[in-house]
Amino acid sequence: MALLAVEDVTCRFGGIVALADVSLAVEKGQIVGLIGPNGAGKTTLFNLITRLYRPNNGRILFDGKDLTRTPAYRMARRGIARTFQNVVLFQHMTVLENVLVGAHSRLRPFSERRGRNEALQVLEYLELGEFGRRLPGGLSFGTLKRVELARALAARPTLLLLDEPAGGLNHEEVGVLAELIRRVQRDFDLTILLVEHHMNLVMSVCDQVHVLNFGRKIAAGTPGEVQADPAVIEAYLGAENVDAA
Repeated sequence: MALLAVEDVTCRFGGIVALADVSLAVEKGQIVGLIGPNGAGKTTLFNLITRLYRPNNGRILFDGKDLTRTPAYRMARRGIARTFQNVVLFQHMTVLENVLVGAHSRLRPFSERRGRNEALQVLEYLELGEFGRRLPGGLSFGTLKRVELARALAARPTLLLLDEPAGGLNHEEVGVLAELIRRVQRDFDLTILLVEHHMNLVMSVCDQVHVLNFGRKIAAGTPGEVQADPAVIEAYLGAENVDAA
């Protein structure tokens, strides 16, 4: 049984169909990529999985249970955490306090000491310990991305959703990120669903890749199979990207 199963999901915003009858499965322990042109519906699907949006049709199952009636604030306790395409941090809270938000999302009241210790451990793991007392303002974009990842990991998820983690990073930083994603998946025993435009990253870390175009899934398979799919090349990759990857 898949850890995450999206079944015939449709999502509309007025007369705009953001997703149309999309289905995909993510097996436990996999790193799965979700790619497609801008506006293809990738972030919309993330927002449906985390209950920020409600589908018009279809179901989303997590660990065999329907998420349809689960409120967004309970998603962390269910075992789902995410990062965002644009970094979302509390600017008037320290880095440590931002990470504590992730820990608090799953801990019971009066667990402050435990949450703080776990947040500090995650910061050290991501080599962010020196920034714990700093405010986010003034930190580099790459560091802010790691802080957001730390907050997600502090929630101790089973499923981690990464929304364009390579956005704004240079080539060298993307290489480091690929190693980090593999290490995090292994060390935290995670399943990861990854939205990303950087094809070298997707093709190097993902076990399976799903492709959206205009709200519909047009292909799925291993990175090699997706790269060679004519529909994907025409809609998204292009011959240059296929050759480069």
